[in-house]
Amino acid sequence: MVRALVRRPTPEQFAWFAALICGVAPLWATHALPLVDLPQHLHLISVLHRIHDASTLYPEIFARRPELTPYLGYYYVVSLLNWLLPLELANRVFLSVYVAGLPLSLAFLLKSLKRPTWPALLALPFAYGDSFAWGFINYCASLPLALVTCGLFVRAIDTEVGQRRPWAIGLAVSLVAVLLFHVQAFAWLGVALPFLLLTTPAPEGKTWRARVPALLGVSPGVLLFVLWIGLRVGQPQEVAPGQPWRSWGPMLSQENLGWKSFDQNVAEFISVPRNPGGGVELGNVNFPILAGIVPDGSDQRSVRVVFLLALAAVVMRLTRGFKSQPETLEGPVARWRMAGLAALALLLYFALPFDIRGYMYYLNTRYAHLAAALLVAAVPVLPALWTRRLTFAAAASALVLVGPLWGAFKAFDVESAALTELAKSAGPKPRVMGLVYATGSRAVTHPVYLHAACVVAREGGGLTNFSFALTPHSPLMYRGAPPPTFASEWRPDQMQWEAQGRHYDTFVLRGPRPEQVFGERLQTELYVAAQAGDFFLVRRR
Repeated sequence: MVRALVRRPTPEQFAWFAALICGVAPLWATHALPLVDLPQHLHLISVLHRIHDASTLYPEIFARRPELTPYLGYYYVVSLLNWLLPLELANRVFLSVYVAGLPLSLAFLLKSLKRPTWPALLALPFAYGDSFAWGFINYCASLPLALVTCGLFVRAIDTEVGQRRPWAIGLAVSLVAVLLFHVQAFAWLGVALPFLLLTTPAPEGKTWRARVPALLGVSPGVLLFVLWIGLRVGQPQEVAPGQPWRSWGPMLSQENLGWKSFDQNVAEFISVPRNPGGGVELGNVNFPILAGIVPDGSDQRSVRVVFLLALAAVVMRLTRGFKSQPETLEGPVARWRMAGLAALALLLYFALPFDIRGYMYYLNTRYAHLAAALLVAAVPVLPALWTRRLTFAAAASALVLVGPLWGAFKAFDVESAALTELAKSAGPKPRVMGLVYATGSRAVTHPVYLHAACVVAREGGGLTNFSFALTPHSPLMYRGAPPPTFASEWRPDQMQWEAQGRHYDTFVLRGPRPEQVFGERLQTELYVAAQAGDFFLVRRR
């Protein structure tokens, strides 16, 4: 009787499971993940988790920000997991859910649109890539939630009248969750949901009454967004032309908007330039957007493979004369909804500025991953036999992804162990200044050591000279004035000892030798406490 109730997984389900395992495997090849902003995130999550711990500097330096911020989701979820797991393990679990969640959420959207779900497997490589490598975890994690939101929105319209309420309630929860993770995914939904509203058929025909549950479902999220944007835009911004992380003029003025050219956007989308380990401002460090973590470019093969599989499905549909199967397709207009969602994401990628200085950075580029995932999922519907074959082909493409990333992440783990070793020589409650002149790595392309000082600060329960607590999107803030520091973490050469350096007792240095930076002070006020690999730890006597 029990055996009759337990359904044996189908070969297609096994293929999905194997592909998802391959997708998350690189995250478990390493103790320290090579994401640029991750040390910052983990330090602030540690602060959030231990904000009343008197054995740290956290209670006297930091406070919870008493207002709505769109980074609440990631920080609080990992902080909650931290009660059960060590912080870095909790973070890896969270990222594993994100990587697996991208194709799964896309499959849910495809199912909601009454389309085969196999193309969702093609989205696995886009879980990694430029935004992931920079450590834009809040944005990355918001993408699966945004796709689920679209699926729930469709189901709140096209299901039978008595079955819409649960989908509308789920829609309300998911849309609020998107906003609490990242506002840029919410902005895409701002154009995607009206598009779905107009193109999704209801069983009772063309009547607005059928769309009321969906509209009610989005209301809480919209109200919360209006509240947040009112508070955010209403805050005064310091205008400092030419200064990093400051407004250069009024918010939408020409001088405050930084643009990439159309040609540059095209080139980065189809994989072109990289400037590994750059010690310059973010906007001047260019990488292939969809895949560009591995120095030899081998991780880009998986992107080419999934686009070739998607192209093969299109060619098959056009050349073999397959007849549409009405029960597996949407209506004549609705069948173009996936293509429309992809087009909207591409429009945001090409039409928006790269920076709105003082407000949002790396703006248009982040939409590349969403657009690519939607593009490969918008392939035509094929007969069942070819759908089955392509399911296995799409699952097999995950093998092309796992090898290069596993090797690069494993190599970074060995390389970055020096930084972890260095942290053991820092005292309790350190006040750490990062002087990282050499931000790059031999294992990966991005400047992953930019925030290396945060590793030392977190281990000892201390603070760093640069923290995301300065930014209004962080759920944490400084209780008083932030510690003095140079204008940009990219320019440690601008550090002035009397104005900034003397406020710290620990220095993490990479690039030049300590005597080149501190000179005679290394014999009087300071000493080299430890050296590990390319890193030096300098402490006050």
